[in-house]
Amino acid sequence: MERTEGQRAERRHTDPASGEGTLAELFDESAERHADRMAQGYKGGVYDRSLAGSVLESAPPGEYRTLTYRGLREIVRHLAAGFRDLGVKADDRVGIYADTRMEWAQCDLALLAAGAVVTTVYTDSSTEQVEYLLDDPDASGVVCGSGALAERALAAIEAGDIDVEFLVVMDAIEDERFAAAPLPVHSLKAVHDRGASAFDRESYDGWLDARDPEDLASLIYTSGTTGKPKGVRLTHRNFRANVEGIYRRFGPRPDKPGDTPTLDEGTRSLSFLPLAHVFERTSGHFTMFAAGATVAYAESADTIGEDIELVRPTTATSVPRVYERIFDSMVEEAGDGPRKRVFERALDVGRAYQHSDGPSASLRVRHAIADRLVFERARETLGGRIEFFISGGGTLSPELAELFAGTGLPIFERYGLTETAPVVSVNPPEAPWPGTIGLPLGNVEVDLDDARLDEAALSEGPAVTGVERGELLVRGPNVSDGYWDRPDATERAFTDQGWFRTGDLIERRPDGYLVYRDRLKQLLVLSTGENVAPEPIEGRFATSRRVDQCMVVGNDRKFLGAPIVPNFAALRSWAAEEGIDLPADRAAIRRDERAREWVREEVERVNEDLADHERIERFELVSTEWTPGNGLLTPSMNKKRRNLRSRFDDRIEAIYDGESIRTS
Repeated sequence: MERTEGQRAERRHTDPASGEGTLAELFDESAERHADRMAQGYKGGVYDRSLAGSVLESAPPGEYRTLTYRGLREIVRHLAAGFRDLGVKADDRVGIYADTRMEWAQCDLALLAAGAVVTTVYTDSSTEQVEYLLDDPDASGVVCGSGALAERALAAIEAGDIDVEFLVVMDAIEDERFAAAPLPVHSLKAVHDRGASAFDRESYDGWLDARDPEDLASLIYTSGTTGKPKGVRLTHRNFRANVEGIYRRFGPRPDKPGDTPTLDEGTRSLSFLPLAHVFERTSGHFTMFAAGATVAYAESADTIGEDIELVRPTTATSVPRVYERIFDSMVEEAGDGPRKRVFERALDVGRAYQHSDGPSASLRVRHAIADRLVFERARETLGGRIEFFISGGGTLSPELAELFAGTGLPIFERYGLTETAPVVSVNPPEAPWPGTIGLPLGNVEVDLDDARLDEAALSEGPAVTGVERGELLVRGPNVSDGYWDRPDATERAFTDQGWFRTGDLIERRPDGYLVYRDRLKQLLVLSTGENVAPEPIEGRFATSRRVDQCMVVGNDRKFLGAPIVPNFAALRSWAAEEGIDLPADRAAIRRDERAREWVREEVERVNEDLADHERIERFELVSTEWTPGNGLLTPSMNKKRRNLRSRFDDRIEAIYDGESIRTS
């Protein structure tokens, strides 16, 4: 694989995050280097923390307090000793069942230091799913965020007759609450205190020394859109190699221009994605602590807006859906009338500025005016210090990326999978290309395989000279060796030459940048023979004020259709301006001809730039928002297409029965 000069510079560069040790050693070394710097920020009034008031300073409701690396290392060491005192041994699997919060990170680092293998459980899992996620890895213990989650875990343990030996709760719990539990239940403070009493530095160092980079560090269960999740085996080496690759791309390097945003000890991150997901765990957790950065926790999806203003982060990792919502908020704040026109003109100027290799004097002046009138306010709403965002877990609309870049809030899109720990490629900060997933990391190899593409898919490939298309294959030290107790699935996932099959259709440009097209198994094959990738079409609605969510369908049909969730707030606002009295009920609104026509105009706008076979010819409005909570999205906000097709089967059939809304 031919590499760019930037990739070669990454491979040559050495940094503190490099090394062959374990994750526990990586954290211990970083904590030593950054002992007096801030490691974590935590908010008061969100949780009844058992560590607060004694081990930690209590934070007043609505305010943040910080913890130094020295303080975090002491907590990690005492918790590690406490878990050992509870009976945790090397290679024991211990589950973490909690929302993203500072204690999640502390328990993760402590369990790894104690030699355990951390397995993860999403907090929106059903009791049946919790049972599976504890039973499949044969977990010996589980750490829960709250008493309510502990009760759910106990119900799952009893239902599955799982041999769990202990349960720990991060929050304070009443002594009598779990008196009748079939296994010991401890507060996190109790574990910490017994560890503080038992801690011995020589023993602790021995636990770290006994672990090898090839040892299993974590089992992360793929959320999956179909079937039971598979436990991806990730070693200390897998994670460390990915942390090293990410840090070499985003950390300080002598070959980078001086104004390039970097990840370093001055970075302040806001963490709100699930730490149970590999994206946040590697990018917003292990990598941040390796860099000596500060990680503050939003800890509630409902408070992210105010938390950004309180924390004033320099970066954050998120999924495209969150950036779409941020953009929607910008549009709503712009309002209507003259302010809206100023906002829209500013966006046009920002887009033109981004597309220009050498902006003219006139464009520079117009951009400066747009910045003062619009963009400064947008940045202040996000704390005023954002240097860059990272997007993953789904396809980011190129238009959305350009709009954010134009406001001075660049989003660097990355690509990865749980099996690759996870980052395979990401846009380099010094040379980003919106609409691509960037360049492979310097320590990752990629190749393209067209063997699983039919002739139609190949013939519909890009006409640009030198662009290749195929299934992305990945090889490198970050790649998992397979799935927990699933040898058949492991064998299918790799080629005879040891390449991991991603199952994703990717294009590689002559300059080495990769472009994500779709999951191979999600390619729609029309009855006319054309192959269509639905995600790029769906992504065109990312900046739409009229369409909130959309899924393109059409497999074995003559044309494409789509169930669509309209932006009900924007729809009601439009109706009020036009003097239209819409029904109060959402289900009734979706049948209202005026609402359907309002959405149809937007679908036609998107269709204008698409090939004939890629156009959405008919659509149906649906009133239910798609969320992880109702099983229509994965925890990482990807569509569960099988569930969506099942849930809206009648609406999809209406599309092809000729009853639906037709576009021109």
